[in-house]
Amino acid sequence: MSEPAETVGFLVAGEPSPEQRAALEWCEAAGVDVETISLAAVAGDGVRLAEYDVLWWHRAEPADDAVAEDASAALEAFLADGGGLLLSLRALEAVPALGIDPVGPDTAGTEEGTTGLLVKSLRADRPVFEGLEGLRVPTASPEGEQPFARYEGILPRRGAVLASTLRADGERPHETALLGWRIGNGDVAGLGTGVRFDGPLSGDAAHNRDRLLRNLLAVLGGEGRLLEHDPGGTPALSADRKRLADDHHRPRYHVSPPGNWLNDPNGMIKWNGTYHAFYQYNPGGPHHGTIHWGHAVSDDLVTWEDRPIALTPSPDGPDRDGCWSGCAVDVDGTPQILYTGGRDDVQLPCLATATDDELTGWEKSSENPVIKSVPVEPPLRSSDHWRAEFRDHNVWLEDGIWHHLIGSGIEDGGGTALLYTSEDDDFTDWTYEGPILSGEAETDGVIWECPELLDLGEKRLLHVSNYEAVRYYLGDYAGGSLEVERTGLLDHGAFYAPQSLRDDDGRWLTWGWIKPDRSPEAQWDAGWSGTLSLPREIDLDEAGRLRQRPAAELTALREERGYDGSPALADERRDLPLDSRSFELRAEIRLDDADECGLVVCGSPDGEEETLLRYTRESDLVVDRSASTTDHRASSEPISMPVTPVDESLSLRLFVDGSVLEVFANDRHCLTTRIFPTRPDSDGIALYAADGRAVFEDLEVWTLGSAWPGVGAESERESERPVGPEN
Repeated sequence: MSEPAETVGFLVAGEPSPEQRAALEWCEAAGVDVETISLAAVAGDGVRLAEYDVLWWHRAEPADDAVAEDASAALEAFLADGGGLLLSLRALEAVPALGIDPVGPDTAGTEEGTTGLLVKSLRADRPVFEGLEGLRVPTASPEGEQPFARYEGILPRRGAVLASTLRADGERPHETALLGWRIGNGDVAGLGTGVRFDGPLSGDAAHNRDRLLRNLLAVLGGEGRLLEHDPGGTPALSADRKRLADDHHRPRYHVSPPGNWLNDPNGMIKWNGTYHAFYQYNPGGPHHGTIHWGHAVSDDLVTWEDRPIALTPSPDGPDRDGCWSGCAVDVDGTPQILYTGGRDDVQLPCLATATDDELTGWEKSSENPVIKSVPVEPPLRSSDHWRAEFRDHNVWLEDGIWHHLIGSGIEDGGGTALLYTSEDDDFTDWTYEGPILSGEAETDGVIWECPELLDLGEKRLLHVSNYEAVRYYLGDYAGGSLEVERTGLLDHGAFYAPQSLRDDDGRWLTWGWIKPDRSPEAQWDAGWSGTLSLPREIDLDEAGRLRQRPAAELTALREERGYDGSPALADERRDLPLDSRSFELRAEIRLDDADECGLVVCGSPDGEEETLLRYTRESDLVVDRSASTTDHRASSEPISMPVTPVDESLSLRLFVDGSVLEVFANDRHCLTTRIFPTRPDSDGIALYAADGRAVFEDLEVWTLGSAWPGVGAESERESERPVGPEN
């Protein structure tokens, strides 16, 4: 891929600038056959573009939209016939005027400190990066002014991010550097930063810049495609999932993103017999950024399939900067979504209605936002990002009235869940009723995200996410107020922002986001971040206490029984006869006279890496991660939860899935965390007892299969993402 395209048409809007002349000199030195073309001549049909393999518009000054619009028809025809177009530096600003994408870069200018590209690991095998080593590729000198045009707070609607920005003082995942579009049979590349010709450059940066430009011109000139698939459609998502299949940290049976970033579960609904799991998704990379809605479906809660991206920010809408968390509701046989739209420093609720039975298309309401302003009382907390913290939606029908909870916080106070009501099914006319409950800042958190009120029969359960944990409040609800009888944590680990659906049999199924628990650099290198928890059944036991159990359907994941017995151990450690990072374990554990007993999972033969689940007489279950990994970028902090009473046996169900560890104790206590062993042989399982005797009654271990059969294969129901005003 070292040879550039045969003939390059170098576009100019007038006399070449110093930077453009320097780029033309580079072409001559690199042996590139280049001819200068006037955009005015292109617009006037004075140039036969078919004579060129690739066109290149390189510009250090702001792009001229009028000139670009005049030339757009000829360039569109050139691309439709399989031509390639490279837009570099501030020529990228012309993307909307050229008709390539309705969304253009949101920031442009000149700066210092840019040193090159932060290549996405999901795209590192593309021909455009051939001959470049690693994911951090210097291509520019940090000294001097660097012209740039980037997507930072937003993303293109039709394009895909190939690389972000590398700076002298660190990595900037949210600052896009290289993007790609498939237009007809042709390709467009946008290199908005990290390249400059009018200035000194030496060493590795010069070599990398030259190689990158040669690769770009060669690919755009017809040697392969810049992108494998149109971004956002099922084929592209399936290809990403297949590309990551060999990562032993990737969960096999949890709902995980095909690549890039996942956080909160959204819009959980069972529709026409199919479970739909939407989730916060950033297609720009494995970092929290411009949020879309990802989508996965299942007929049985066991096996899942990717669907096209469901919600995309609208360039001119109140959700321009992100389609944040929300819920799905069946309204007279039509699913509707209420979600948080973000624009500038304002968060307000937005509405979308399903346009097909597979819930792949959504039409946004012309009335968005459906609540036009935040309430005055109580005064809501503001932040550096938001004028008022006012987000996340839970909607239900009760006594013929629609109820709508929104999460927030009170200025100089604690978190709160705000109630709105409506008698209308169109969800555009809401009446503010006030908080159903507010907390204390010190104990309950200053912001309540993702509030959800569940009807458990005798009692109501409100759970909220307060940045640190998921706290629940159990009590009686009447008259728009919750009278709390009991409070606690829904989970003691990395479980956050849960959302539930009510199944056909009336049970509540709840999923949460399992946080990454490793550094941004590690997430970038992996190419993905975040996963959803297993679905949990939530109800009350005979004593009126909150109960949480894995969904019964999950037993269908079991493949081979690796162990079955009731071993008693006294001051010893015993290896189990199987090695796995994808298994379920259940047992009734009794300490007898031991001070401590427990399990070892994901252990290497020499003990260099291992994770301990320690059950002690202090009535705590502790996940000891001090030796879980040799990678300093992953957390090694211990996680614990109380599991009283200690004088009774501990009923334990443990799920290990790649880097995910979920613990269910006594059908009531939950602890979710992440572990990242690095060694390929860190897959051993063992039991131990210390300072006495312990019994593991009815111990069973099963290896578990994958929730994603045929990963990477094109499914019969596969479709491209709908592109249009409805998204």
